[in-house]
Amino acid sequence: MTDAQDHDAPSPQQPAEHVTTLWVDADACPRAARDILVRAAERTATPTWFVANHQVPLPRSMHVKALSVPQGADAADQLIVERAHPGDMVITSDLPLALEAIEKGALVMTTRGEALDSNNIRAKVQMRDFMESMRSSGEHTGGPSAYGQREQRDFGNALDRWLAKIRRPTPRA
Repeated sequence: MTDAQDHDAPSPQQPAEHVTTLWVDADACPRAARDILVRAAERTATPTWFVANHQVPLPRSMHVKALSVPQGADAADQLIVERAHPGDMVITSDLPLALEAIEKGALVMTTRGEALDSNNIRAKVQMRDFMESMRSSGEHTGGPSAYGQREQRDFGNALDRWLAKIRRPTPRA
């Protein structure tokens, strides 16, 4: 695992010619989603950074790297927001992180393949806050369903579509 100060990691002052990078909120990323991301990064030669406050086991790769951040509330989220550029892709189910990344111009997808954007993120954050207040008042609201084969398939398919889209050359005017 590399340190958050790693010199190979893209910095906020990147040159104008920017290659789309995948930023993964690895603190809560299911192993199956991590495996899908690693295979996709290798297949498409997409720079992919797994950011977490714990060790994330990853294969040796030119395209897949890990950044370790200090323990602390939202340290990984803060680093992702700091380093992501407009057009980069952020993989997270953390809605406050998704909102910040979208505001910065990044594309956001959950590990279930759901695209989050400026049209749906605020409503999702409001619903999350409402459900949190319900839970704090003693209401049992349950959680997300298990991360099964359907969720893995949906995520893999959505990720493939996104990666194919960013790899397509844009027509010149």
